[in-house]
Amino acid sequence: MTSTVDHGTGRSEGGTQILHFELRLPHPVDRVWAAVATPEGLRGWLAAADVLEPRLGGAVTLRRPATGAEGRHTSVEGRITAWDVEHVAEYTVDVHDRMRFHLEPAGSAGTTVRFTNEFNGDDKRRPDRLACWHSHFEYLVDALDGRPVDWSGWTPERRQELHEAYAARERDVSRP
Repeated sequence: MTSTVDHGTGRSEGGTQILHFELRLPHPVDRVWAAVATPEGLRGWLAAADVLEPRLGGAVTLRRPATGAEGRHTSVEGRITAWDVEHVAEYTVDVHDRMRFHLEPAGSAGTTVRFTNEFNGDDKRRPDRLACWHSHFEYLVDALDGRPVDWSGWTPERRQELHEAYAARERDVSRP
């Protein structure tokens, strides 16, 4: 089983952008669950979970360590809108809208993660969001391999490279 991050896909349905990633990870479900559904795990690859009430309807607050050059939100708040321990963690938060992690066992010790992000916005935002999630999933792979992200060394170059790749893919798909 490989743990490289394949390109995600996206489409628009009536003003809602729907992004999908499928990750095949050589780690057991309980370990991947801890990475996507606990404050300690989320901190290693996505954001600090200042609040995480692990239950349906529970509150969640995710805080990014830096705002970035664009002055983006550093903290998002919302609710847990689906929760099935070791299977589904879904967070619906401001800015990023619905983020759903669906975990399935794969082989004897692996996990397949089917990730969906739904957000309101036009097609122009899709390549940036795909690039953002792609880079975070690279961090997830590293975190699961014992190398959590060092946010103090973060630079925008990798995300920009991914953005350009996703924008090129979008242009290729839209050509007749």
